[in-house]
Parts: sequence; C-alpha cells; structure tokens
Amino acid sequence: VLTNIIFMLECILVYLIHGVKMPKFNLLSYIMPVEDKLFFSFFQNAASICQKSANLYNEIIHNHFNEDHKELALKYKKKGKLTYRAILKQLNKSFITPIEREDIQIIASQLNKINKKIIKACLNLEVYRINSYTEEMKEQAFNLVLAAEKLNVMIQKFKKVSDVKEITALNIEMKEIESKGDEIHRRAMASLFSGQYDAVEIIKFRDMYKEIETAFDACFYVTDTILNVVLKQN
Repeated sequence: VLTNIIFMLECILVYLIHGVKMPKFNLLSYIMPVEDKLFFSFFQNAASICQKSANLYNEIIHNHFNEDHKELALKYKKKGKLTYRAILKQLNKSFITPIEREDIQIIASQLNKINKKIIKACLNLEVYRINSYTEEMKEQAFNLVLAAEKLNVMIQKFKKVSDVKEITALNIEMKEIESKGDEIHRRAMASLFSGQYDAVEIIKFRDMYKEIETAFDACFYVTDTILNVVLKQN
C-alpha cells in the first residue's frame, strides 16, 4: 500500500511541475489492498445475477413457465445468496474497507433483496398456477429489465472511476424507471379492483405486482446509495 501511495504522489508531482491538468481518478482504487477491491467485484457479480433474473422473469411472462425456467430461477437464487454471504464474510475480516462498512452492507443487502424478489415472483407463477399474464405484468417485466441493466452500468462506473456527473445522470435515469414502475403498479391495482377479478385472483396478482414493485424500489435504493457514497468521496 505504501508503495502505491508513493507512486501516486510522484505522478501528482509530475502533473503539477509540468502544469498539466490531472485526469480524473479514484484515489481509493490506487491505494486500497487487493482484497478490499473484491467488494466491487462482488457487487458487480450480484448485479449481474439480478440482471439474469430480470431477463428470466421477462422471458417467462412473454412465454410460459416451465421446468427449465424453474431450474434457472433456483440456480440464480443460490448464486445470489452465495454472493451476499461472500460480501458479508469479506466485510467481517476486513479491518479497513474502501467505503464505509454500513454502505457496503446496505448495497449488498439491497442487491440480494432485488434478486430474491424477482426469483420469488418467478416461482410464484407456478405456486399460484397463473397461466395468463396481464398487460401490466408484461410492462412490469420489460421495465424491470431496463432497471437491472441500468443498475449494472451504475455499478461498473462505481467500480472503476467515481465520476459524479455520470453517476448522478444514471441515478436520475433509474429514478425515471422507478417512477414508470410506480405508474404501472397503480394501473395494475386499479384494474384488479375494477370488478372483473374474483377475490382469489386479486390476492394472487396483487402479490405478483408487489414483488416486482419492491424490486424496482430496491434498484433505486442501490443507485441512490452509490451516488451518496461517491458524493462523500469527492
């Protein structure tokens, strides 16, 4: 670590002597121990699992649930859980962390929550014996894919360089996706209680909508937390 700090200071001195504008860089990425960089790799892995789960849910909603889908859902559930545990294990044995311990725990917890909610929604399609999918379910599924993709990009930026403007822009885009999700959820609820569904169907579909809506909220929570972390570092 000391060698990295000395090298970094020498580079800064060269830039100052020659009057050259320094490029943006993340100070922590140069001085943190290799094992502490693992947190960002774990975050990226967790976000990738969330994206795969979102794609799976979207595929199911536009087709029909089958055994292959169930196998994939259980696989992503297990991978998400293992990644979450790996983050907590690394956090417990790290004396110094690249960002505040509380922020690491929050990001890890919310990423795990996103995946759990999506997988639960996938599996509930079989549990509830839902074979016909509403337009609102299809809209939710498509919007969920957009949110998962945006989340992945956000964490990639978080891992590499703390560019406040870019991360702020991504957070705003995620908020727009989350707001769209709120709109879809409101329409779905209005349709459910319009009188065309019986009591059992209302319970089933309400739970399905709620799981995905919660996943949207968690996606925005993660990006909002990342933005706050980056703002604190700059």
